[in-house]
Amino acid sequence: MNESEFHRAVDEVLARVERASEATEGIDADLEAGILTLECSDGSRIIVNRQTPNREIWVAARSGGFHFAWKDGAWRDTRSGTELFARLGEIARSQAGEDLPFD
Repeated sequence: MNESEFHRAVDEVLARVERASEATEGIDADLEAGILTLECSDGSRIIVNRQTPNREIWVAARSGGFHFAWKDGAWRDTRSGTELFARLGEIARSQAGEDLPFD
């Protein structure tokens, strides 16, 4: 994946996560300069952003930091292999008590 393809792919991921958060009552999304901040009703945050040099998507949450790389047709956690949207769903349920309805 070249740099242009990477940026397009990450933009699509960020837009998908933002749309999912808009369907919840307890998570507010703010996408600015390629950084998506999900603010939970308790004031905690989940941050999703691109790491261009590594061609990765990074997620920071109360439960820790996660790095996702494109592998086998999906964004996968570089340590566990868990798919990005599955992990974000787990994080949102744990941290915000909300399900992110990914389309």
